[in-house]
Amino acid sequence: MTNNPQGQLKIVLSDQLALGTYSNFVSIVHNYAEFVLDFGRIVPGREDVQVVSRVVMTPLHVKQLLRALTENVAIYERNFGAIPDGPAPPVEPARPM
Repeated sequence: MTNNPQGQLKIVLSDQLALGTYSNFVSIVHNYAEFVLDFGRIVPGREDVQVVSRVVMTPLHVKQLLRALTENVAIYERNFGAIPDGPAPPVEPARPM
């Protein structure tokens, strides 16, 4: 591996990967050593979620991702306005004891 004198990485995507994969759901689990992010699609009328990609990251990389997402959302909202939070997920009723 050679060092890039400008300090920038060259990102290379295959044609198939460049098309992207749509996701409207993410499940996150973790242990001491890693985070597992399962990205999926929720389709109306179905009760299952089709996982389209699983990404496994170290805690350090997840924290860096969080920082990058926070910065990019702030830039987006400065340019295009606030992103609405959307509806809250349904709350299950408390079960009687």
